Amino acid sequence: MSGVIMVQGTMSSVGKSLVTAGLCRIFRQDGHNPAPFKSQNMALNSYITPEGLEIGRAQAMQAEAAGIKPLACMNPILLKPTGDRASQVIVNGKSIGNMDAGDYFSYKKQLVPDIKKAFKRLESIADIIVIEGAGSPAEINLKENDIVNMGLAKMTGAAVVLVGDIDRGGVFAQIYGTLTLLDDEERKLVKGIIINKFRGDLSILEPGIRKIEELTGVPVVGVVPYMDVALDDEDSLTERFIRKTPGLIDAAVIKFPRISNFTDFNTFEQIEDVGLRYVSSADELKDPDIIFLPGSKNTIGDLKWMRQNGLETAIKRLAGKIPVFGICGGFQMLGQEISDPYCVEEGGKIRGMELLPVSTVLQREKRRSLTEGNIEDVSGVLKKISGCPFSGYEIHNGVTEYSGETEPKTVLSDGKTVYGSYIHGLFDRGETAKALISALAEKKGADVKIDAEDYADFKEKQYDILAGTLRKHIDMEAVYGMLEQARI
Repeated sequence: MSGVIMVQGTMSSVGKSLVTAGLCRIFRQDGHNPAPFKSQNMALNSYITPEGLEIGRAQAMQAEAAGIKPLACMNPILLKPTGDRASQVIVNGKSIGNMDAGDYFSYKKQLVPDIKKAFKRLESIADIIVIEGAGSPAEINLKENDIVNMGLAKMTGAAVVLVGDIDRGGVFAQIYGTLTLLDDEERKLVKGIIINKFRGDLSILEPGIRKIEELTGVPVVGVVPYMDVALDDEDSLTERFIRKTPGLIDAAVIKFPRISNFTDFNTFEQIEDVGLRYVSSADELKDPDIIFLPGSKNTIGDLKWMRQNGLETAIKRLAGKIPVFGICGGFQMLGQEISDPYCVEEGGKIRGMELLPVSTVLQREKRRSLTEGNIEDVSGVLKKISGCPFSGYEIHNGVTEYSGETEPKTVLSDGKTVYGSYIHGLFDRGETAKALISALAEKKGADVKIDAEDYADFKEKQYDILAGTLRKHIDMEAVYGMLEQARI
């Protein structure tokens, strides 16, 4: 049987995804064949596997860290929020429709066979499986029929490592409260504690470590420092949204309420003279050098949001002066009209921003595919990206028509400053990212230092940095000991 270790957290955004990815890379470096697993993920950042199936972006990132291709069995259930109380439910990589929270809570028990089948498939290709939990195992209102935290740990026989976030304060209360709210059988599964995002003098923390070990009977196997690694984020809790790093080139990404696949723009963070920021209001937008409209899980709703808060007017005022680039849902918004005859989102029709001569009709079936090639000739400010290579994926419900043709080009343009594409990852190739920034620098008359490699190569280095940091600050001998205890 595969060894199974599970990374759970005291709350959301404690670093479970990164710890899982780091362990996957360490096990790979040590000669094993690891694989990540998350039974149920709730996120708007998703990825298309080589099978043409949809999974959470975090599991794709963890698969990359493990050195294997992402597979649908790594994330059998993906929930993509469409509103405050409803989500699109994706099972084994395919949507089965939208459900509100109450309906899904009652329905999810029926998905246990899918989880077991996916896990069994993963066991056939991996000798170590690193499972990521979700939220906290101490959410006592959700413990009944749990399929993602302790319920899954029992199902798989996993040894559990509990991660707490000291950066937000109260880490010992987090740990003690979590373990206290578990029942006896669940507490026995927790074999170690990791304190994450530590800054400061470790000697000052040590008395607290000794006390929490005494109170809980669970050893602290690592104190991991705050890491500045540039890897893909799972969801909208990302710290990227609050960073305001200045740069000679000012790139603004519109932060929709249902923003999705914002990882499309992570590649620009490696370019020293680029300041990438996320904005939610016309006041924040100011005068950037380029505006990106990202993907959206509710394109019509997010377009209405922009219309109501003044962002649409602000963007249209700038569109003739600077480039505006929409990806997927953002591309659809730039067109003349979006129709929703099958009530995929809200139903009806809505006028677009009328910046591109395209119209979109939302379809019941989602298009999911990997794609690569070279960008066709592009005119206007960004003509330098013409001929540049891309490797990405499509994931959208809409069919977009341009001059009577259906999606004829990789990048569509008004011929001057407005651009749109359905390709996620369009800028991930270093040559393409450099060409776009070079065009912006040339327009601005700025002398910009442009040193960008392929984003995939950049991420490989980040995975090694992540693994090296965890090795230094986690007792890996203890972790391997947990694997030996698991499934006994």
